[in-house]
Amino acid sequence: MAGDCTWRKSSYSGGDSVESDCVEVAFAQAVRVRDSKNTAGPELEFSVEAWQAFIR
Repeated sequence: MAGDCTWRKSSYSGGDSVESDCVEVAFAQAVRVRDSKNTAGPELEFSVEAWQAFIR
């Protein structure tokens, strides 16, 4: 996907070490999620409404 957004990782992710297991989230026209250890890998994309329902 295009690099048109800012990725954010949780402050609870354990830092930038290779062993830290975490996902990154980007908010654009949709909400995008990816593995923080494989940033060139696949991404999941959700509508804003679906993301809001998920976090509720």
